[in-house]
Amino acid sequence: MSVMKKIQQTFMVTLLIVCTLVAAGCTSSATTGTQSSSIPSTTIIPATPQESLIVYSGAGLKAPMQEIGQVFTKETGIEVQYNFAGSGTHISQMNLTKKGDIFITGSTVEFKKAQNQGLVGDYQLVGYHVPVIAVQKGNPKNITTIQNFAQPDLKIALGDVSATAIGKAGQKMFEKYHITDAVEQNVVTRAPTINELVIIMNTGQADAALLTLDQINEETMDAISIPTSDNVVLIIPVGVTTFTKDPESAQKFADFVASDEGKAIFVNHGFPRYPDPAYADVKP
Repeated sequence: MSVMKKIQQTFMVTLLIVCTLVAAGCTSSATTGTQSSSIPSTTIIPATPQESLIVYSGAGLKAPMQEIGQVFTKETGIEVQYNFAGSGTHISQMNLTKKGDIFITGSTVEFKKAQNQGLVGDYQLVGYHVPVIAVQKGNPKNITTIQNFAQPDLKIALGDVSATAIGKAGQKMFEKYHITDAVEQNVVTRAPTINELVIIMNTGQADAALLTLDQINEETMDAISIPTSDNVVLIIPVGVTTFTKDPESAQKFADFVASDEGKAIFVNHGFPRYPDPAYADVKP
């Protein structure tokens, strides 16, 4: 082989190597941006997931609990995720998944049921759920007492007895006056959450419903008070689950809900604050 031909081959190999290195450099720049290609990709540290709590909250507590979550996150940096539903649904979910951190429900009756199943520990008391009779604006059916729920030709909306605290409260009142069967003949729906009862009343699908004071929409309905002697006032409890993965943060959230600041938020959304002398006879 001639000397000239060897030189040409050597030049071509050198040129090929240079082009390959240049191409590799361009590729590195395209994938790493302004970062130097000499830094290996293994030095990039992924972002740590943000701390978060899962709260099982009664659907009727949605408004104050959402605000409390925002304030708590702002003050502590701990994110809050909510599962809004009826207490019966929550207890089933907790039994099935054993996940979540806090339970807050419409009454101590429901909370104690979860306690008896080993799902939650002790509770703190926050405020009151006060049942009232909700009627269409102007009260066209002239409903004045809980006994009127038994009068003929009424359309009544009630909470599901197995799923809602308000459903159980109504059942106790009807049983006291021995009108359970008569009321049931007027029931057009048994809703799994109190929020759905509000929608039914807002849209005029029922003449009356049993709601709580905080759920009354004054633009579409009127509220008829129930005497304390007849009423089944409920106390709202909050506590930590027995299977929380972060008991310290969970307890911090429960303490915040039951603090003066947390209770004040409940009051702003129409819930009487616990304790209230007006309901001194109401026991957890």
